[in-house]
Amino acid sequence: MAADIVVAGHIALDILPDMSALQAAQVISPGKVFEIGAISYSTGGAVSNTGLALHKLGMAVELLAAVGDDWVGAAIVDYVRGFGERLGERIQVVPGAASPYTIVIEPQNHDRTLLTNTGVYDNYSQDNLDFALIAGCKLFHLGYPTLLPRLYADNGASFQRLLLAVKATGAATSIDMSLPPPESASGRADWRAILRRCLPAIDIFVPSIEEILFMLRRDDLQRWGGNPLAQLNGEYLDGLAAELLAAGAGIVGFKLGERGLYLRGADDLARLDFLQALGQSPASWQGARQWQPAFQVDVLGTTGAGDAAYAGLLAALLRGLPPAQCARWACAVAACNIEAADATTGVRSWAETEARLAAGWATR
Repeated sequence: MAADIVVAGHIALDILPDMSALQAAQVISPGKVFEIGAISYSTGGAVSNTGLALHKLGMAVELLAAVGDDWVGAAIVDYVRGFGERLGERIQVVPGAASPYTIVIEPQNHDRTLLTNTGVYDNYSQDNLDFALIAGCKLFHLGYPTLLPRLYADNGASFQRLLLAVKATGAATSIDMSLPPPESASGRADWRAILRRCLPAIDIFVPSIEEILFMLRRDDLQRWGGNPLAQLNGEYLDGLAAELLAAGAGIVGFKLGERGLYLRGADDLARLDFLQALGQSPASWQGARQWQPAFQVDVLGTTGAGDAAYAGLLAALLRGLPPAQCARWACAVAACNIEAADATTGVRSWAETEARLAAGWATR
């Protein structure tokens, strides 16, 4: 079966120690010993989190990723195959390379901190992509260029070449980000210049609000103490979206955590032509502005919530739903995701999620 969507880029092994009984201040306490709960693991990264969520939502998806030939890589491939044997077929095993992993630190009543090692992804580029496979799909989704040094080097020259090569196949492009540590090579990259260069070849771009503020409006992020959600309003989001659309993107938006999701379409109808291949009406997205509040759930973990939101958005797009419903589905799938501690098991099928929405699922 031909794929609706190819999800490429970063995958890792997520290691999740149960720290629910630990206060944040106890996590770094020199000389102290604290008991924690059992450890669990799952795959993480956009290829796993978004790709497997799309699979669970009933989309025909292919996963393009890379791992090393170590036990971490074997665990990643085995975990993915647990969702469907075919899903692990296109994960490259690179001889002599280390596999990526992430340790998820999530103490009581606090958002997660991620300790990550990118391993094999230090050398990831368009050479790792199967362009014959991409040519047969409707949509190509890449995450996270922020963890792929060869892409953001030289102000994104390699990233731009990759995007143009994908566009040449006829597939639409979608990009997700991660938040770079400020002191890292990615954090020091000129993301304003990279986005200015690459956005004309990016059809759908929906980073988290923290990620895009870090890249374009770092002064605001610092002034707000790294917690912008209480400061945001529609006018600010409109202005930020307008900056990305003016740089050349087709549809932009921001994942807003507990405040939901914002989407905006380009005013230029011709820039939205890519939507026809996705079964969408470009006119329905022209100048569209949509905010969807988050749904009420009991939160067990926030790992992968943004990736799940992106999966809900792309699945709704590929099913031809209008902007309001696309935003609604993004928030619904993210809400299901955070009902589980890991990044994948909370996501439900399309039918199960649809039933929750039809039953009048309350929002925050």
